[in-house]
Amino acid sequence: MARITDPEKFIREETRIRPVPHAEEISLHVADEAMDLWQKTEEELGELGLAPPFWAFAWAGGQGLARYVLDHPEVVYQKRVLDFACGSGLVAIAAKMAGADSCHGVDIDPFAIAASRINAALNGVVATFAEGDITRSSVPDVEVVFCGDVFYDRHMADQVMTLLDALIEAGIEVYVGDPGRSYLPKERLKELAEYQVPVVGQLEDNEIKNTRVYKVAEKQS
Repeated sequence: MARITDPEKFIREETRIRPVPHAEEISLHVADEAMDLWQKTEEELGELGLAPPFWAFAWAGGQGLARYVLDHPEVVYQKRVLDFACGSGLVAIAAKMAGADSCHGVDIDPFAIAASRINAALNGVVATFAEGDITRSSVPDVEVVFCGDVFYDRHMADQVMTLLDALIEAGIEVYVGDPGRSYLPKERLKELAEYQVPVVGQLEDNEIKNTRVYKVAEKQS
């Protein structure tokens, strides 16, 4: 099977521009037929070593964070922001719309980085995006970090919490958006907001997810 050499071209061809259900100020390139693209990526493109297309959907945690940031711009206003596991770039876009001084998104999937760049341009914001695993890197030079939908398996959750502890120790504020996924570390989280978020029912267990935004607390000694 031929390698995809132009991720942006692939994304534009396989998606449609739609407003985000719970943050309609923002539009994204999303999968038109959710399961068609998911299956195509898993079955056909999986042979090329591509990850499932998490970038092609507005997941509940990201939507919750975007809504919270747009409604509470003081969280990011004139601050340096990082969108961890940025996916579609939704939260990075919301942060820039809310007045962040700068916003950088990271993801391990190169297609997510391509999608984020397309989506940022679509919404008229300037943000930077880079492929990489920052759970193995030094603490980034930012003031605020957002993490949406990252506690979906134990290994990922453990990696993320190690990173978040380092961020908090460095004085960085950390916010989490999550619809109650299995490995959410609730004992470390202070709830800030609750939303009923429309999602793709084919990929979730419901078409509306009860989603919360949290601030991560310091680890107790």
